[in-house]
Amino acid sequence: MNAKILWADDEIDLLKPHILFLREKGYDVLTTNSGSEALDMIEDHGFDIIFLDENMPGLSGVETLERIKGKYPGLPVVMITKSEEEAIMNEAIGSNISDYLIKPVNPNQILLALKKNLDNRKLVSEKTAMAYQQQFRQIGMSLSVSLDFDEWADIYRQLVYWELELAKSQDENLREIFLMQKAEANNVFCRFIEEKYIDWVNGRAENKPVLSHTAFREKCLPIIKEEKNAFLILVDNLRFDQWKVIQPRLEESYRVAQEEVYCSILPTATQYARNAFFAGLMPGEIQKKYPQYWIREQDEGTRNQYEAELLAEQLKRLGGGVPFNYHKILNLTAGKKFLGNLSDHLGQKLNVLVYNFVDMLSHSRTEMEVIKELAETEAAYRSITMSWFEHSPLWEIIRNLGAKKIPVIITTDHGAIRVNHPTKVVGDKNTNTNLRYKTGKNLQYDPREVFEVKNPNDAFLPRDNVSANFIFAREDHFFVYPNNYNYFVNYYKNTFQHGGVSLEEMLIPFIYLKPR
Repeated sequence: MNAKILWADDEIDLLKPHILFLREKGYDVLTTNSGSEALDMIEDHGFDIIFLDENMPGLSGVETLERIKGKYPGLPVVMITKSEEEAIMNEAIGSNISDYLIKPVNPNQILLALKKNLDNRKLVSEKTAMAYQQQFRQIGMSLSVSLDFDEWADIYRQLVYWELELAKSQDENLREIFLMQKAEANNVFCRFIEEKYIDWVNGRAENKPVLSHTAFREKCLPIIKEEKNAFLILVDNLRFDQWKVIQPRLEESYRVAQEEVYCSILPTATQYARNAFFAGLMPGEIQKKYPQYWIREQDEGTRNQYEAELLAEQLKRLGGGVPFNYHKILNLTAGKKFLGNLSDHLGQKLNVLVYNFVDMLSHSRTEMEVIKELAETEAAYRSITMSWFEHSPLWEIIRNLGAKKIPVIITTDHGAIRVNHPTKVVGDKNTNTNLRYKTGKNLQYDPREVFEVKNPNDAFLPRDNVSANFIFAREDHFFVYPNNYNYFVNYYKNTFQHGGVSLEEMLIPFIYLKPR
């Protein structure tokens, strides 16, 4: 169907060549010479776009625009005027116009305005599809050769970029092709981790990545020492794609001085990865060196209640000299309270802020049907994260810090993956409940379907008894016991989980923001 245009201008007769030009291009154009009549015509006809003269007698263009937007906020309006006065431009733009043209206009300007506002989504979709088709082959070729960690980080960045771009596309088939390529990448990445991980944590590999237990020392500490004061904000369970969707809002107050991907340790779970981050030690080392700060899987109590103590011990080992405050925000009330007291913390050399919303979102999505429906897809999961962030105390905190010219480090402990394929495992009553990793004695499983660490000491993991081992789910698999198998498969399928081996869980953001 041809797009229907209303052109309102008190000199409409002088614009007849433009009207004919648009009609020859296939557009259906109706005209009027007054704002009042324009409003009546919009009421009677379904227009796709309005061209509106700013300087009309009677009801002015700006007044007409306000009334149009009051009733039809989504209807695109292109303002056309003879005036180049900044005040008029500001008033029109502030009223949410879609474009602004200055007379005399030529036909190509008008055609461009139409394509930007009516065909933009289609044109962007077509261009994105063509660009990804070219990139698809290159990514596929990269997956067929041996890669190091930095190359894997680059591939993951590319995959995240195309996932965000293709989410805007109208091409369902292309999105399906992308998901297949992403699944292939995860499969190859899991084999890479199985081959390299034990060497990394034992320091036997060249070019080993920054891992959870080295991230503070290698990434955070140089920045903290350089700055007069800084905030380190660890958002639990923040994936790289979620960082990319909130990045534009943060760039209103900050510029991104550093954006890197580092590697979460296994298990990619809060108890292990976040304790390792703050301790500067692998979990097995924490258990041996600071047994008072390590809560075993079978013990009661919060497993991350000693993060401040572990960070203090790490700073001592690194030479001390960095006074810090530690804050953990678990709910909206705590976030608002910290925001209200923000000025009390600005003089400290380092403020560490652990923010726990995204992790709670992934758990709520599993347990609450309404959240599961709201975050049904990856795109919806990102969208709900963005919606939370824009209305959260965290955004207000960061915006206030930007106004005070205080640098911010944003990172996380691990990501999460949407699981879809069950893997059977059998364990005794002391086996942990996490769906992406299991530890315990007498575990029964198919070794072809998991990444197994038979000797936890090899991966610097705690060993609660001599026969215990660890297994990790690969790609988008999740562990299910044979008892009530179908019920638990249906309950946990298509939920976001963490603890295992995947690009989404292990390749996580490290961001350094400098105030503008």
